Amino acid sequence: MPLIYRLLTEDDTSAFCHKISEALSKGWQLHGSPSMAFDPQKGVMRCAQAVTKEIEGDYHPDMKLGQQ
Repeated sequence: MPLIYRLLTEDDTSAFCHKISEALSKGWQLHGSPSMAFDPQKGVMRCAQAVTKEIEGDYHPDMKLGQQ
């Protein structure tokens, strides 16, 4: 099965945790460790987490990954 990849990002708030939790509830799996970096323009910490998912059928670059 093809494996698709997404990098989810958000400010370091509960919104980031909700975004990851939603992806996990849709069958995405964590890939690696989360990352954090300071965004000096916004003055906030930003978080990132890679997720992957096996899909049926072929990968197409025009597919909406969040809807998989």
